[in-house]
Amino acid sequence: MNKKHQNISFIAIILGFFMALLDTTVVNITLPRMTEYFNTTMDHISWVVNAYNLSTAVILVTASRLSDQFGRKKLFISGVFLFTISSFLCGISNSLQLLILFRTLQGIAAAFVVTIAMPLSAEIFPPEKRRTIMALWGAFSGLAAASGPSIGGIVTQFFNWRYIFFINIPIGCICMLLTMKFIKESYDPTASKNIDFFGIITISIAMFCLTFALMKANEKGWTSSFILSFFAISVIAFILFVIIELKVKEPMVPLSLFKSIPFTNGSITLFLLGLGMMSGTYLLSFFLIQIKGLNQLSAGLIISTMSLTSMIFSILATILTKKLGSRLTSALGILLLCISCYLNSSLTQNSSNIDFILRLIVAGSGTGLSMATLIGSVMANVPLDKIGIASGINNMTRTLGTVLGVALFLTIFTSNMTTQMYDAKDSAIQTIQNDTVFDDETKQQMITSIKTGSNKNVSLSEILNTIAEKEAAVLTSSPAVDKDKIKEIFETQKKETQKIIPNIQDTFLTYTVKAFSFTFKVSAIILLPGILFALFSDKKRSRNMKNKRLVENINNA
Repeated sequence: MNKKHQNISFIAIILGFFMALLDTTVVNITLPRMTEYFNTTMDHISWVVNAYNLSTAVILVTASRLSDQFGRKKLFISGVFLFTISSFLCGISNSLQLLILFRTLQGIAAAFVVTIAMPLSAEIFPPEKRRTIMALWGAFSGLAAASGPSIGGIVTQFFNWRYIFFINIPIGCICMLLTMKFIKESYDPTASKNIDFFGIITISIAMFCLTFALMKANEKGWTSSFILSFFAISVIAFILFVIIELKVKEPMVPLSLFKSIPFTNGSITLFLLGLGMMSGTYLLSFFLIQIKGLNQLSAGLIISTMSLTSMIFSILATILTKKLGSRLTSALGILLLCISCYLNSSLTQNSSNIDFILRLIVAGSGTGLSMATLIGSVMANVPLDKIGIASGINNMTRTLGTVLGVALFLTIFTSNMTTQMYDAKDSAIQTIQNDTVFDDETKQQMITSIKTGSNKNVSLSEILNTIAEKEAAVLTSSPAVDKDKIKEIFETQKKETQKIIPNIQDTFLTYTVKAFSFTFKVSAIILLPGILFALFSDKKRSRNMKNKRLVENINNA
């Protein structure tokens, strides 16, 4: 294959890969619009995202194995075709139930596209370029995963939510045409045509129960019988899967891959990387909207700083790897991601957009360096014919990391938020009690409102309305000579309300920021072990080994 055909083939694969990976996050920013359109709740509309992620996670490993057996090109084209059709169906859906159904089909298709794309790319370039290609792969992975909010925000702002699905149609058509014309079929020559049905069933059950439990853990409670049952079924199914794979003649997943320390450590680090990326995008998106009061488009554009930086540093990672080696480069990336999480803990409601952007640049540089290098290291430490199944395993671990990241950080935030709200209410009540303008009855009404309120916001208009009603009642029963004095007293209370309520609201906001700060610090601590795993995510390659590999590649060519 000449260089021109190589580049066109790579573009075709990247188009499909980018489209499928983008749809994991592009929908998030449009959920409020969808909620209004379908007249439903956020709990129900969240399944537009959950159905996609759940079906993708369940099918990833199976898709890798089937493509190795029956042809990567034909299953990649089939995946892109199903993704394009299901995107069109999502765009014309007039009921939430249909939208969730078609998002499930879209997720199944995405599993085939995402996991097959990498081994297809490895086939069209010579072995000595594998690390460079994987670095570019990391760049596009980071860009696709993190640019969803900004693209979704722009499309929704200027068109409507249906167009986030319709834009996939021309991309999918171009991808299929280029793939059919320029890409050759490839297989794993060691894989037979026999299908490991019991392996597929057990790993699918394990992945479904684990992913579903993580998605529902915050809602149902981590220790609820509902969640624990799904975790238990997942563990049992996974144990059965391992037993089956060890005994079956032609296993679905060659467990011998995990005998490679670099492969295992690289997979664990990718899992932690997926988890860490959620801290940078998911939590900060909430912070920008809930604390800073930005709209979805503005928040999405700020978050896109991380994706752009990630792409740049993914390309720079190839240069840095030559100087420091892949292990130190990926460890440095995880370290920068840890630092960005810790820096996020110092953000407040008074932080400027520049404060957010600078932290996102640190996060993006860490993501770019680590993802690009880790993918290259992991793929370089497996046989060429096993790249397909290795890609499926690594996509699965990273997907689980992102799902766990959302569930875990949301749980930590919610738990700490409960404590912070108790402290915020105590502080607000103390402020009211120390006030010298309000009478005791008004103070008691305000304190009762704060104690019984489930919302962290204290409504200024509500308090003013209460005072106005009280004023009207007092004026009705008071003599005319006292009315001016009564009006003056109530006017003073209204002015005091306009002064004190913003202070109370700011108090609640400050304590909410503390909950975010605590969650960011915890995420930084959770990511720290990733540095250690990254240091063992590749073999130590001496100069002699590099020269030997170069000679082998020349001879093979």
